[in-house]
Amino acid sequence: MSKNKIEIIVTGGAGFIGSHLIEKLLASNYSVTVIDNLDPFYSPDVKLKNIAAVINHPYLRFIETDILNTEELYKKLTGEYEVIVHLAAKAGVRPSLENPIIYQDVNVKGTQNMLEFARHKNIKQFVFASSSSVYGINKNFPWKESDFVLNPISPYASTKISGELLGSVYSHLFGIRFIALRFFTVFGPRQRPDLAIHLFSKKLLNGEPINFFGNGSTRRDYTYVDDTVQGIFNAIQYTWSNYEVFNLGNHQTVSLSEMIAALEEVFDKKAILNHLPEQMGDVPITFADISKAEQLLNYIPKTNFKKGIINFKNWLQTQ
Repeated sequence: MSKNKIEIIVTGGAGFIGSHLIEKLLASNYSVTVIDNLDPFYSPDVKLKNIAAVINHPYLRFIETDILNTEELYKKLTGEYEVIVHLAAKAGVRPSLENPIIYQDVNVKGTQNMLEFARHKNIKQFVFASSSSVYGINKNFPWKESDFVLNPISPYASTKISGELLGSVYSHLFGIRFIALRFFTVFGPRQRPDLAIHLFSKKLLNGEPINFFGNGSTRRDYTYVDDTVQGIFNAIQYTWSNYEVFNLGNHQTVSLSEMIAALEEVFDKKAILNHLPEQMGDVPITFADISKAEQLLNYIPKTNFKKGIINFKNWLQTQ
């Protein structure tokens, strides 16, 4: 790695958001060390394909290891790093209901491991992937970071709150600048195959029924991946304070019914719906107030929902 470049660790860098981020970092003259355990939550081949275009980049180093394996972390991470972007986590609200213990281990203990690594290696900038799910059932729309009454309704959400609180502790005690970014339903090319837009699109193309939970009124603040990545990129350079939480959303909501209609229009196919009751752990709406991120991170989402769906379709057709 070049000593003339800022060296960044990106955990979970072979995933959906992480792979887009490392491309932007490499294009912006950073050296990047990716940590990813290629968790079989979905196919490791998909993740390797995500980073295939940059895997041989001279300023990229890929390390297949687990953030729970502290011995490996200290043995293999020998660079002079200035920033950690911690994206690695057990993902998904619904799966966390089935196995909450592993979510606690990876998302809380794993985050603390990375914070300890930052402390021991004197890494002063730590960007953490949090989630809109921390708000839970909260009727104060749009959701603001200043609302401290959080009502999480899934184990996954509780682990993300725990990560934010750990960051506050390490910021206070050890002077690590901790920036928590609450992601709001990120979508776009390389989206995880279990997430709604990807899953529904494939079923639509194959003429298979789509499981349609509830009456279609649930709403999500869909955020295009390039916008989320720009927010992360700006957070890497943020220096105004030592602890902050930011919403990275689109400040617009799309209902489940509207999302299905958009997919039907873009793919020019009629969906077959399998109507089912609402699922445990699902919140009725996510809706971000992004004024804080606009002001302090210069975060300005640029891709609207339909354009993002078109981009996703174009990518999916190449797979």
